[in-house]
Amino acid sequence: MTSPRQRILQLPQAAPKSRRVFRQRRRRARWQLLGTGLLSLAGGGGLMYGLMLLPERLDTLLLVSNAIANLIGGLSRFGMGLLQLVAVLALAAVALGALVLLLAGVVRLLKALWPEPPRQPPS
Repeated sequence: MTSPRQRILQLPQAAPKSRRVFRQRRRRARWQLLGTGLLSLAGGGGLMYGLMLLPERLDTLLLVSNAIANLIGGLSRFGMGLLQLVAVLALAAVALGALVLLLAGVVRLLKALWPEPPRQPPS
């Protein structure tokens, strides 16, 4: 009798050849292949026909140029907003630095003007 630990350490046995992994797949029926091929051709042809009719329905060049103009305008607005945000953050950092300097100056002045406690002679 083998313990569970020995069972784990044993080499795997030869797998039977009837495993599902090694089985050959069934080929699809000829009518299924023919049907999917015809459906793919019909779908692709319909899409191409619709794309060919598209320039007649709307001015494609105007659409593309408007899209590019809107994209550039949006990017410039985004950049301007980002620049303004960075400027506000820089001003806030400068203001915070000024407050820290003022506080440090007041503390040093108070320390300089405050009388020192008398030193006790070493014993």
